Amino acid sequence: MEIAFNVIVERDEEGFYVATVPELRGCHTQARSLDTLMERVREAIDLCLEEQGPPVASNQFVGVQRVTVEV
Repeated sequence: MEIAFNVIVERDEEGFYVATVPELRGCHTQARSLDTLMERVREAIDLCLEEQGPPVASNQFVGVQRVTVEV
């Protein structure tokens, strides 16, 4: 069985890529390159699924919104 997950990728202030899987609580990893990040996020997902089991239907990723505010 295959499950598809959404992965949010950001770059931190030190230049690392950081991946977060919103559907799995606490599932995140980091790497210096995007290729390595994708390998590591698959490993992180496998570990989270072992610990938590598959996500429940109510925990569905909806999307990302960009909000602009004046500072």
